[in-house]
Amino acid sequence: MSGGFFRGTSAEQDTRFSNKQAKLLKSQKFAPVLDHPVDMTKVKMDVIRPWIATRATELLGFEDEVLINFVYGLLDGKACFFMQVDGKQIQIQLTGFLEKNTGKFMKELWGLLLSAQNNASGVPQQFLDAKEEELKKRKVECERITQEIQKRQEKEGREFEQEKQKRMDVEAGSTAVSGSSLKHSLPKDSRVQSEERDMETKQSPRLKRRV
Repeated sequence: MSGGFFRGTSAEQDTRFSNKQAKLLKSQKFAPVLDHPVDMTKVKMDVIRPWIATRATELLGFEDEVLINFVYGLLDGKACFFMQVDGKQIQIQLTGFLEKNTGKFMKELWGLLLSAQNNASGVPQQFLDAKEEELKKRKVECERITQEIQKRQEKEGREFEQEKQKRMDVEAGSTAVSGSSLKHSLPKDSRVQSEERDMETKQSPRLKRRV
């Protein structure tokens, strides 16, 4: 066996590796979405990485930093020929980690990457829609809170006015009672004199008109 084989043969040049890859490509089931390569230079990976970490952890049932960083590396545009990545090749390399969940993970991931590739922002449309929906919910919640505060203030204002009116009514009633009590508390002669003065006051204009 030639020694040159061991010194200069790469995995791509090794026919055994190529045959194995070909067999895996034929034996595995791939989602149709993986037929399309992704240009990673058009994808904003900063928004994709959190999703990868979260989804991989959900499917595994625990956080595996080795797997997560491995996926990041496979999607690194700088390491890809012509900056494009092949979803089927990535699925083959992830099968040992995710096993039966590999197909599901790749289908979801590739859908996001293709969407991001087609958006000028480099962000998946699903993420943009989710953000818009979140902003709408926040707006509705803010409006609800504002209305509640306004209603509460209006209620407190009405209660304050009602209480103020009650106090005024009580004070007015007390004043009337005090006046009546004072009148009845005068001596009889004083009351008579007071009544006579009232009568004279009423009759005075009549007498003047007669004169």
